[in-house]
Amino acid sequence: MTRTVITACPLDCPDACTLAVDVEGEAIGGERIVRIDAAPATDSNPLTDGWICAKVRRSTRRVHSPERILTPLRRTGPKGSGAFEPISWDDALELVATEIRSAITEHGPAAVVPFLYNSSAPTFSDRLMVRLFAELGTSEVAHTICAYTAAIAWHSTFPNMASADPLDVAHSDLVVIWGANPSTSNTHLTPLLTEARGRGAAVVVIDPRRTPTAARADRHLAVRPGTDDVLALATAAELDRLGLVDRSFCDVNAEGTDELLAAARAWTPSTAAEVCGVDASAITELAELVGTRRPGLLRLGWGMERNRNGGSGIRAALGLWVLAGQFGRPGSGVVTSTSSAAEDDTLDDLPDAPPRARTLNMNRIGHDLAHADPPVAVLIVQGANPAVSAPDQQAVLAGLAREDLFTVVHDQVMTDTAAFADVVLPATTYFEQGDDVAVGYTSYAASPLRRVIAPVGESRTNGEVAAGLAAALGVDGYHPVQVPPPPLPERAVPTRPQGTVQFGPVGEPGTTRPDGGRARLALGAGSDPVPTHRPVDSPFPLTLITPASSRQINSMFGEYDPPPAQISVSPEDASARGVLDGADVRVFNDLATLVLPARIDPSVRPGVVSIPKGLWRKHLPGGLTANALTPAEVEHTIGGSVFHDARVDIAPA
Repeated sequence: MTRTVITACPLDCPDACTLAVDVEGEAIGGERIVRIDAAPATDSNPLTDGWICAKVRRSTRRVHSPERILTPLRRTGPKGSGAFEPISWDDALELVATEIRSAITEHGPAAVVPFLYNSSAPTFSDRLMVRLFAELGTSEVAHTICAYTAAIAWHSTFPNMASADPLDVAHSDLVVIWGANPSTSNTHLTPLLTEARGRGAAVVVIDPRRTPTAARADRHLAVRPGTDDVLALATAAELDRLGLVDRSFCDVNAEGTDELLAAARAWTPSTAAEVCGVDASAITELAELVGTRRPGLLRLGWGMERNRNGGSGIRAALGLWVLAGQFGRPGSGVVTSTSSAAEDDTLDDLPDAPPRARTLNMNRIGHDLAHADPPVAVLIVQGANPAVSAPDQQAVLAGLAREDLFTVVHDQVMTDTAAFADVVLPATTYFEQGDDVAVGYTSYAASPLRRVIAPVGESRTNGEVAAGLAAALGVDGYHPVQVPPPPLPERAVPTRPQGTVQFGPVGEPGTTRPDGGRARLALGAGSDPVPTHRPVDSPFPLTLITPASSRQINSMFGEYDPPPAQISVSPEDASARGVLDGADVRVFNDLATLVLPARIDPSVRPGVVSIPKGLWRKHLPGGLTANALTPAEVEHTIGGSVFHDARVDIAPA
């Protein structure tokens, strides 16, 4: 007998599609997912549009994988060896609780570090875990590894404004995709762009690679990584020179217009072209499009934030859109994260919780495992795989290998991080969760997430683990249903906030303007008065970028469907170094050396090389991935990641 369950996808993806999942079998533990597809249009998030990505369609390979962790495990061999034995949940939780109590007694609450990301979890499922460690007053790990720089830059510019709706592309006469690749992430935006071009809208892509999105665009600016601020400033200066700055709009809605334009005038198209690696004429053409094609929509991605000056680049791009007055009509504005539409009251009823002992930067976990004072004695990892996803990989692996570090990993399969754990706890997939909600981060829709099958093996949800650990620690009041989601809607519902979406009226009653109608183009003291370019001083001439692939979500699904473990090199850079297509090359800098095949790829601009994000250690000889070459430095004002600041060189192996 086959039944169909309508649910939703909460993975770390902008779209949050609604799904129709076919299940066979009725006995508890005997159910099996046999098909995953898009939900019917009547039930769907409007962005889903009746189709889903291939990686979710294939994800039964993880749900029913022989690699699923089915019971709690205790380490029996050296760290990293993957040698474990099964134990009961009671014994596992008591062992973890004992180590937490011991660490707090000896070093204080700061010695306990919960590395909680849960990028594959529904909206509410991890709230009990966050609450528990807040109540214990342990260290906190800030989510600086992704979107942090962009979020702070956005709120610094627009203190009280939400993202535009990507569905508004239907009204746009210009769409600029800057630092994003919808063909891999945010795939449901791609047909909207195709439709826009079909009715005459101009589509521009700014990206170091000629991605499939860029290949279908009207114009592609292959900017050098880390020079987005210069490109935005030079375009703003051209906007001013051409008389296309919307002064009346800026007078009402912006602060710092003259200061931003003064900084912009330092960059002519020719001087900016030399820095950015694009034609000077392309900068003038971009200014003409931004200043004349209305309404214009900017889709701002997270690629441009991953540099030491990433915040400056984002603020400059946002400032350019304000100078052009590209707000106030459907089809205008800026599409970025819509997550602010989903409220989080996880800690609202913990008024007496002690202050957190300290806040650590997720990008510096390798450094902190070695040098934090007090030392990290207990590390709890949930919904993350820092052994391959964090910068300075060799430092991370050395920290995880510490014999005096007690590590707990709650995950679905034996990840590279789990292999270093002392205790591994089996986690449910989202198909095995109870009622919850999936909310995308470039989609204004909330979709009900329902349990499709019973938990596989002895796997437990994040909330169940938190409740069990609280009981073992003697902390009262925790139960998996203590923080339930709101009543589930019957189908996907819009969450677009009223009153804070755009400057001025956009056809919605009661629409207001952000922060009393003022965008901040020149920021206050201590955070760069205006964006400025910071060239990287490095003896290594190539910039390494690590873009997402269509096969994985971060490192998820890497156990069975990784992208090719290869480095993409421009024909010019390959020829200059005697590199042949398919031949092994050394990729090296002061941090590490990797050996992997080269792919000569004309879609990559000269001066840039690319290795796919999310590869596991087993995919490359030597057990190191691209993040072994990535520095643990952080963005200069915010502390965000700088993955695309990795400087390397290559040579035949």
